[in-house]
Amino acid sequence: MLKLPVYLDYHATTPTDPRVVEAMTPYFSDHFGNAASRQHSFGWAARDAVELARRQLAALIGCHSREVYFTSGATESNNLALKGIVSAFTKRRIHVVTVTTEHRAVLDPLCVLQDRGVRVTVVQPDQDGLISVEAIKQAMTAETVLISVMTANNEIGVLQPISEIGALARSCGIVFHTDAAQALGKVPFVVEDLSVDLASFSAHKIYGPKGVGALYVRRRANVSLLPLIDGGGHEQGLRSGTLNVPGIVGFGCAAAICENDLTSERKRTRMLRDRLLSGFENRLERIRVNGSLKHRLPNNLNVAFAGLEGESLLAGLNDVAVSSGAACTSANPEASHVLKAIGVPDTLARASLRFGLGRWTTSEEIDYVVDKVSSLVTRLRELSSITEDDQLN
Repeated sequence: MLKLPVYLDYHATTPTDPRVVEAMTPYFSDHFGNAASRQHSFGWAARDAVELARRQLAALIGCHSREVYFTSGATESNNLALKGIVSAFTKRRIHVVTVTTEHRAVLDPLCVLQDRGVRVTVVQPDQDGLISVEAIKQAMTAETVLISVMTANNEIGVLQPISEIGALARSCGIVFHTDAAQALGKVPFVVEDLSVDLASFSAHKIYGPKGVGALYVRRRANVSLLPLIDGGGHEQGLRSGTLNVPGIVGFGCAAAICENDLTSERKRTRMLRDRLLSGFENRLERIRVNGSLKHRLPNNLNVAFAGLEGESLLAGLNDVAVSSGAACTSANPEASHVLKAIGVPDTLARASLRFGLGRWTTSEEIDYVVDKVSSLVTRLRELSSITEDDQLN
């Protein structure tokens, strides 16, 4: 039986899996110890739980558990990676390469670093949202110390050629960081196969709790990170602060579930995504998929609906949870910087919807959304003064 409202905004956040909640619950009350307390059993139980979660996440990404550092989320992990690397180079000119379609959690810290004298080159993707390895190579200089390219875009779902970029960076002795928050648990992500030195993750993107994330730091990376937070020496001195034990336990459990279900869930969400797109194509003309459909997360669809006012589109979807871009910029009236970067006109970018499918998405929900969106788009086009050619040309 269809239950409303329908949630198709899994890129913004995911509901915490009941199995994850069950694993976390004892650590709020029964096992409430501080993981840094090493003189009694309460602390030992908390420490052991944290180390199990560290191993569970390490197993998912194919690394040693001591290369996993827990943080408050991918935003903090990105800041720690970018600022921590740059801070380690105190006696030389510094250059960083990144991409225009990155999340604000990468672009904004780099703006701060620019104000401190760091030179940043921002590479433009093609109209499919893909970055070429050659473009990254052309942007590199003798002063480049860091390249940061996200694995999967949070708006258009495009998967970048991370292994090729990582191989290029490693061959040149340059540290390579990727924001992998959207990719984790959706597609295979093995750090050594991808030649990644630093990778950022967030639990709430994989059916874990909000407020906890991780940073992978390759032990054999070219430089060490300097911490952003001092005091207490937690997480091998890289991230001080009392550990969020229940959250970390939840992150580990969520990672273990993803490792077990990745192949089947990847296939299932892709089939539902294709069903959603086919439904739109059968009901509507003048629609366009934003970003490469071939190199894409299986659970992502970003569609532009030409010939209507974008503000009315979301307003009319009162029982379908979707978005027009990243959750962190949803209050911003400006068109998506990601869509603008791949050449989508502002009016068409505002008439685009991001559909994020997830673990509890059903075929009945997909069919309902096809009907709801198609009927709404048809009605809004009849009322709109915008011509379709104004947007698509």
